[in-house]
Amino acid sequence: MSDDDDWFERALRETDDDETDADDADPEEREQRDDGETDAEADGDAETESGAPEATDAAGDEGEPLSFGDDPFGGGAGDDDPTDDDPFSTDFATAFNNAPTPDAGGGFGGESPGDDFGFGPAPGSGPEGSDPPTFDDEEFDSDIDRIDIGIEGLDDMILGGVPERSLMVAIGSAGTGKTTFGLQFLRKALEDGGSGVYITLEESRERILDTADEKGWEFSKHEADGRLAVVDLDPVEMANSLSSIRNDLPRLVEEFGADRLVLDSVSLLEMMYDHPSKRRSEVFNFTRSLKDAGVTTMLTSEADQSTPYVSRHGIVEYLSDAVFVLQYVRGDDFRETRLAIEIQKIRDANHSRETKPYELTNEGISVYRQANIF
Repeated sequence: MSDDDDWFERALRETDDDETDADDADPEEREQRDDGETDAEADGDAETESGAPEATDAAGDEGEPLSFGDDPFGGGAGDDDPTDDDPFSTDFATAFNNAPTPDAGGGFGGESPGDDFGFGPAPGSGPEGSDPPTFDDEEFDSDIDRIDIGIEGLDDMILGGVPERSLMVAIGSAGTGKTTFGLQFLRKALEDGGSGVYITLEESRERILDTADEKGWEFSKHEADGRLAVVDLDPVEMANSLSSIRNDLPRLVEEFGADRLVLDSVSLLEMMYDHPSKRRSEVFNFTRSLKDAGVTTMLTSEADQSTPYVSRHGIVEYLSDAVFVLQYVRGDDFRETRLAIEIQKIRDANHSRETKPYELTNEGISVYRQANIF
């Protein structure tokens, strides 16, 4: 079995520690794997003109799912699976061990800063009728099940909450807090007793857990309690295995019982495809599989270099049900750079159209809905 076939299987393999070295792998099995990769290249799995590999169905036939044995979360590769060669390979077994339920504490302050933050006068200090619109959740009635994002201030900008099973995206340039946005989104589900999956194409599993733990969100305990799965994947590996992942992800998400899923970031996946039509079709099919899985999903995406309001490739915002834009705002005097968020769209939900300041601290993101940018 090749490395491309077992991304989730590796993630679910039962191990007691992370000390297995790639040199311990069976030399004969490693030789068979190398031969398989050579054959795959001979059959046309070559790089594109720009050097980025085209996605291939690593599972073999299009309809053939990955094999996980009797227990899809117990691993099927066996003890001789040499997955530790890949620095991005993930030991998913620790996500399903038992551990004490973590404390659901934490908080974000979130008081209106008014003029203290330099965002302009607080509502009520200006002319009559200048206050931003307010939403009264008690007056909201909907047949659609709805959820909160989990970010203080931002949830107040959404009337009644975001519809469950929505596909959302947070778009922003470097340093705007996209990863924190995704972690905070998962934290809400975990605090409410749910479960979640975090797939990262940028950081290691350990870095993601350390980042959340440092904020006091105790992701390591949630993972050990079996309610959180953190998977780190190489974007090239994910692109080459996308067909297999797309076929099996809905079933695995359902069996794990995930309420929320985060993919950070979809931009790296998009970069694996040179041809625009290929890129769009692959991303469309992948996002459709997430919707079919019935899991509420948050994608993160890099903003286009020329404008902060669109994603790098301009695809995910059209495929998503909700779009949040994180951006820098610079005053005319250029003395201070501020962070601001706006809700570009949410299907089947009323929401504020205002751009509001937010802070990115060690306690997470907090949106100051009562403050103004200008």
